[in-house]
Amino acid sequence: MRPARLGRSLKELIKVIDFLEENAIGFQSLTENIDTTTSYGKLFFHIFGAFAQFERDLISERTKAGLAAARLRGHRGGRKRKLTDDKAKEAKQFLTDNPTILHE
Repeated sequence: MRPARLGRSLKELIKVIDFLEENAIGFQSLTENIDTTTSYGKLFFHIFGAFAQFERDLISERTKAGLAAARLRGHRGGRKRKLTDDKAKEAKQFLTDNPTILHE
């Protein structure tokens, strides 16, 4: 398991590892060869966690920039409307004309 999978943010990762340490539990990642019971292991754990957080932040920034650029080009998010304005008016009028239909 990569440190990025242990928590959703660097803050959460550190909280998990601190909890483990408080309960005299060491964390070992067999894939990355990280052992938080050693000073080097703690250092690498925090470095990997920081890189994972940095990567998530970059993805978020790029997504926001892409959405803002699309809005400037006139694109709107979400799916296309199925109910036209005319059909919505027609439905409202139907409900106004038939008020008991909602209570049946």
